[in-house]
Amino acid sequence: MDFIQITIFAPTAFNDILTAELSQYGYDTFMETDEGLCAYITEDIFSETDLQEVLNKYREAAGEIKYTIEKIEKKNWNEEWEKNFEPLLIADICSVRASFHPKPEGVAYDIVINPKMSFGTGHHETTTLMIENQLTVDHAGKRVLDMGCGTGILAILACKLGGTEILAVDIEDWTVENARENADFNDCAAIEVRLGDAAVIEQEQPFNIILANINRNVLLVDLPVYNRILAAGGTLIMSGFYTEDLDQIKEKAASVGLNFTSNRIKNNWVSVVFEKE
Repeated sequence: MDFIQITIFAPTAFNDILTAELSQYGYDTFMETDEGLCAYITEDIFSETDLQEVLNKYREAAGEIKYTIEKIEKKNWNEEWEKNFEPLLIADICSVRASFHPKPEGVAYDIVINPKMSFGTGHHETTTLMIENQLTVDHAGKRVLDMGCGTGILAILACKLGGTEILAVDIEDWTVENARENADFNDCAAIEVRLGDAAVIEQEQPFNIILANINRNVLLVDLPVYNRILAAGGTLIMSGFYTEDLDQIKEKAASVGLNFTSNRIKNNWVSVVFEKE
């Protein structure tokens, strides 16, 4: 299926809020530009009316907001990733790179990601924050769930950190395919990638670690499910929301029996850690 690229010409100060707003309508990949923002959505769910509704909220504050619409074929999207995907080093010990980058020296965890159509190269604040939190958690011998896995980057890191049973889940078929390819490329046989949403995990045996980098609304709905399948003493790490959403996330987590332990913030994005008694 082809993607629709929306190029938005607006003050860059509005990039974060537009990203948050558009993600509620199915836009799942974003690239910042010098003139604003590029947002991507599959052709089947694109609605120009929804786009205009979002932009109209901010015209008074941002001034005139213009946009262009362009259909992007998968092969062109992949070429764009190759032109813009730069190697990344996180916490000085975890590298994230594409297969066309040379392997770095002196890192403990080397992750190779060929993103194709999927979200999750580590460059977005939410993925970086998730990885930083993940590196502080003992994964050895643990059963791990990665919800909204995208490229599979967090599941792959879980494997490299010693996880022995890892389930990665996403709602898009091409994302599932991409995550499987990336798991194979990283020799992560412990990873199973499954198509679906929270409904496909409700009957699973408990997980010791749950990773969920999605968005605020999905997290709020799915938190009770995460709690039910999180083992006693287990860890839940989440991201995909802003600092202003943190209290609501913490309240919902507390209501289902999860204890807040810590959070990290980068450019107003948050990753939070909870534990189950």
